[in-house]
Amino acid sequence: MRRLLLTVAAATAAALTLGACGTTEPAADRTEKSAGHLTLTGASGTKVELDGPAKKVVGTEWNVVEHLVALGVAPAGVADVKGYRTWDRAAPLKNEPKDIGTRGEPSMDTVAAIAPDLIVATSDLPKAALAQLRKIAPVLDLKAADATDPIGQMTADLDLIAKATGTTQRAGELKKGFEAKLAEGRRKLEQAGHKGTEFAFADGYVKSGQVSIRPYTSGSLVGAVNGKLGLRNPWTVQGDPGYGLATTDVEGLTKLGDVEFAYIGSDDDRSATPFTGALADNAVWKSLPFVKAGKVHRLPDGVWMFGGTASMESYVDSVVAALTK
Repeated sequence: MRRLLLTVAAATAAALTLGACGTTEPAADRTEKSAGHLTLTGASGTKVELDGPAKKVVGTEWNVVEHLVALGVAPAGVADVKGYRTWDRAAPLKNEPKDIGTRGEPSMDTVAAIAPDLIVATSDLPKAALAQLRKIAPVLDLKAADATDPIGQMTADLDLIAKATGTTQRAGELKKGFEAKLAEGRRKLEQAGHKGTEFAFADGYVKSGQVSIRPYTSGSLVGAVNGKLGLRNPWTVQGDPGYGLATTDVEGLTKLGDVEFAYIGSDDDRSATPFTGALADNAVWKSLPFVKAGKVHRLPDGVWMFGGTASMESYVDSVVAALTK
């Protein structure tokens, strides 16, 4: 959990009817059911050969799991099921998948016991773990994130998983819905006078009594979505090349000025919500212009900042609600 907390569209996902563990549905979306042999290429260049669309799929990362659920595929195995249910509520699990362990260290024995048709992983997983997983089943590896085109990377991952599971029609619907949500959100914000508003998104955590804050630059997924909404990103710190994330402390927030500030926390993980916890009585925090002006917005829990179209649609709704209330 901590690695991504340092390093989830709800309506669409809710409309999906998911069945038992390891199945894919609805049947109407399985237009490629008889497509026959499939050859796919992962981010590492490794080719994946499938006899047909995968039905029993394991996901080692939460964005992968969200893509599967949104596509109508009930994952047979999920890394850290409890964590997914805590942090990604935009595409809730409808089945009871097997918990395969942590996202960084899946249990090979558990994955093997599932006997999956396909394992979908990301480049965040160590190469040694990927090699071990490939001895169990075909592994489709995806690029975890790309700060040069975060939205493009998200949709490319969605498309690749859709090809592997025979749900490309559904993927097209999800992408159209996402674009419509962005346009709707931008229109509502402009009507409310928020075109070009400086909007700083961050999250944070507390460890050993020390508060660390993580700015989401324009290269982050939510940062890119904010840009599509017509909002300006006031962070001047440099984000990492993958997730577009940076690191600062409460003193670093003094450089923001009078902005709109937003974050997502978790009531189930108090250490991940320092803005109403450890910083509540902090003199620097209380002196910040946006704090004094009441421009701090806690967005609804359960929107996974590194998720797919479901999470990002929920994020758009939460930003619009926060800025137009």
